[in-house]
Amino acid sequence: MFLLDIYSEVIYRPLLNLLIYFYNIIPGHDIGLVIILLTIIIRLILAPSMHKSLKSQQKMSSLQPKLNELREKHKNDKEGQAKAMMDLYKEHQINPLSSCLPLLIQLPILIALYQVFSKALHGNLDGLYTFVARPEFLDPTFLNFLDLSQPNIVLAILAGALQFWQSRMMAPKVKSSDATAAAMAIQTTYVLPLLSIFIAWRLPAGLPLYWAVTTLFAIGQQYFIIWQSKKDEAKIVAIK
Repeated sequence: MFLLDIYSEVIYRPLLNLLIYFYNIIPGHDIGLVIILLTIIIRLILAPSMHKSLKSQQKMSSLQPKLNELREKHKNDKEGQAKAMMDLYKEHQINPLSSCLPLLIQLPILIALYQVFSKALHGNLDGLYTFVARPEFLDPTFLNFLDLSQPNIVLAILAGALQFWQSRMMAPKVKSSDATAAAMAIQTTYVLPLLSIFIAWRLPAGLPLYWAVTTLFAIGQQYFIIWQSKKDEAKIVAIK
């Protein structure tokens, strides 16, 4: 009960109140634009940890050929393989678990947003702060035609397609002989986006809209990291 109270006061109620506050002040009261604005704010707050995570994933992707070599070299010695891989991570200052932290942070936010959209877009605004005005009517449509309170296959496919794009960008290069790594790459690149579409298709469309925008934000961050990495490599080559 105590944890639920913390979750409600720290995550759910602030998100609900931000949603309604922006809905009240944005001209036209377009809930879709409000969700996009809310998504950008959340992404900016999470930007430092997400940047670190994406940078770590980029480094791990570039190390994949060396990891493949270590797996092949120690294929009959799992303990030696694990030690060699950890030494490689340590040498390149990579924490293989760092990519999990942003996902753990985003999970309660996603749950809270699902509850916010499910309730607020159907008129349940319980939990508003006293200084946030309760709108007489909350219009759930985006651009005057897309009802974000109902599931929408187009937004679900868009969210899945953007996740596929991001997964392709970060997919490590694996040898065809490395069955385990190849299977994980296929699951990340193809299966998870399809699963996301299947799930998003059954949720209020406001949630896949949020997921599409946040994934697009991550893709922009990833392109910046790749550009920065190539720029740093060019400087090293120039110095040599």
